Amino acid sequence: MGNFPPAASRAGAEPIGEIDVLWLTAGLGCDGDTIAATAATQPSIEDIVLGTFPWIPKVNFHNPFLAYENGDEFVRYFREAAEGRLSPFILVVEGSIPNEQNKAEGYWASFGTDQKTGQPITTCEWIDRLAPRAWAVVAAGTCATYGGIHAMEGNPTDCMGLADYLGWEWKSHAGIPIVCVPGCPVQPDNFMEVLLYLLNMEAGRAPMIPLDEALRPTWLFGATVHEGCDRGGYYEQAQFAEEYGTPTCIVKLGCWGPVVQCNVGKRGWMGGIGGCPNVGGICIGCTMPGFPDKFMPFMNQPPGSLLSSSAVMTYGRAIHALRRFTQASLNKEPSWRSQRGKLGSSEIEASKRERGS
Repeated sequence: MGNFPPAASRAGAEPIGEIDVLWLTAGLGCDGDTIAATAATQPSIEDIVLGTFPWIPKVNFHNPFLAYENGDEFVRYFREAAEGRLSPFILVVEGSIPNEQNKAEGYWASFGTDQKTGQPITTCEWIDRLAPRAWAVVAAGTCATYGGIHAMEGNPTDCMGLADYLGWEWKSHAGIPIVCVPGCPVQPDNFMEVLLYLLNMEAGRAPMIPLDEALRPTWLFGATVHEGCDRGGYYEQAQFAEEYGTPTCIVKLGCWGPVVQCNVGKRGWMGGIGGCPNVGGICIGCTMPGFPDKFMPFMNQPPGSLLSSSAVMTYGRAIHALRRFTQASLNKEPSWRSQRGKLGSSEIEASKRERGS
């Protein structure tokens, strides 16, 4: 890997030897992204925390589900970071961001309490305090990236993704845009690979992280589910499933794989195994900014696939028939090779006669 100027160096600071990861799970969510990350193997959380990889900074990992500390003992890391006493750090946000200004009283989401007033500190306050001081900010899972399920039309919280809250052009003091790693929940290895990339980036061993227009890492979300799907070959042969439990293409059952940018078909879920279409589940578009509203109702065939699947029917079946014809031919030995079998047969017969005599 080549040498690149560390992001912190570009901001006028020294390269980082130690960094904290502050994982804020206080958005509107189910902690599913935290649970998913525990299944990562390429790399695992343990690999990062225990220093398996050379050159990257030492990592102190703070997630409420995985921490020994609890209560104020755990919250103190976030307080110190907000006050500038813990630096540098990567802020990871999980869960969608509610609008705390759309009501007369109360709050939607909070984390810890104010030591002076005893009142809850809202999630929005934490983001306002921590994001400006963070070396990088990562949105983990679809709720944090684009709002997710909670941001459906008509939701009372007016919640949103982190890019809508901070602004799509927002950058950290190190010049790093918000890094969005969507998924409901996030694919385990995708998230941990992004974290490792950022650590290598700070160590001067990777260039600025490449992101698409939706702030997703391009190497993870550049291809569609269909392009990496085990069932993709059935699509072009017009072999469509009419019910669950068959190995053929499931686009007519409601799969959005041909247009959704996600690598789960190739990467699988845990240790390369699983992934929605690989285990027979339709893709409902959870890595896309338009999820879920633009993909509903989930079980209906996507409108665009009505035309494309009809078009492929006109030639797919003919192609399938031609391939089967060719396959049948290739499953037979060449004519000259089958003649050689007679030599062995004659020798066997001669041997039998000798034994009989």
